[in-house]
Amino acid sequence: MTIKDIAKESGYAIGTVSRVLNNNPSVSPAARAKILEVIKRYNYQPNSNAKHLKQQSSDGLALIVKGTQNMLFVDILEKMQAILEERGYVSTVYYIDEEANEVAQAELICAERKPYGIVFLGSNLEYFTPQLAELRVPCLLLTNSAATLNIPNLSSVSVDDVSASSLMIEYLYAQGHRKIGLIGGKPDQSRPSLSRLTGSQSAMFRLGLPFEMEKQYAYARFSLQSGYTAMEYLLKHCPDITAVFAMSDLMALGAIRALNDHGLRVPQDISVSGYDGIALGRYSNPRLTTIRQNSERLAQRGAEILLNCIENGSSAVHEVVPFELIEDESVAALPNH
Repeated sequence: MTIKDIAKESGYAIGTVSRVLNNNPSVSPAARAKILEVIKRYNYQPNSNAKHLKQQSSDGLALIVKGTQNMLFVDILEKMQAILEERGYVSTVYYIDEEANEVAQAELICAERKPYGIVFLGSNLEYFTPQLAELRVPCLLLTNSAATLNIPNLSSVSVDDVSASSLMIEYLYAQGHRKIGLIGGKPDQSRPSLSRLTGSQSAMFRLGLPFEMEKQYAYARFSLQSGYTAMEYLLKHCPDITAVFAMSDLMALGAIRALNDHGLRVPQDISVSGYDGIALGRYSNPRLTTIRQNSERLAQRGAEILLNCIENGSSAVHEVVPFELIEDESVAALPNH
């Protein structure tokens, strides 16, 4: 009889069983009673050595987050951790730099902590090779699709960034904008930035809009300050733009502040749009036009898929969730349009 057997027999997660065995108070009375009943029925005796090793490791999940200022990730994490806790798991968050190797971090965590599963938030797919399967734990990529990677222990839940970005460019075009600047991450280091750039460029080509990468694309990290600096780059290198599409809401809000500091009004002089749909954009002045990613759906489906892989040995799943274009105050139609 193992902890896995007790979990299966009782109907509760492995993490919940582990908590009961370790007298952790964060278990409901009903769950504790049911698990203890199964333990008593089978006269289960935990291996003291195994228990000692277990106490040195994690009885939960590792959540690896690239960057420290992405508010969409904060929102997803909050929702996902609540779901995981309800299911009896402890989750530990590891923040790494936007340009760090998240798979190398996962290997380190597995060697030291032995988690049941790993969640990656914000990722560079170049790091994800078939060697990931050697970790022998279910993994999940959130906000980025792993469907083309064919790694057996890697699931994903994402938004179609290419289609969403194309839609935003089409929306700006419909408002009369013909010279559009872009703010985003380095496409060779950020898969979301690459996908959003691809979608934007395809829409511009389809609509016959001009686009010069060196002048109309400003590199930025996913932060307010970086969005501010990128907007100043666009004003210097492409002063005739009438609209900006920033590939995160924080970048967009930083860009709006830069425009204000340069004596320009949003949206009267230059329209600005973002991507993510974070709460802050609804309280900014002006309120932000953006692509809203459904953080609740991303968190819920991500947790469900990962736990199904952990508890039932299910195969990897790749799911795409809907997005929504939020029309608000930061974009205006050009006069005479």
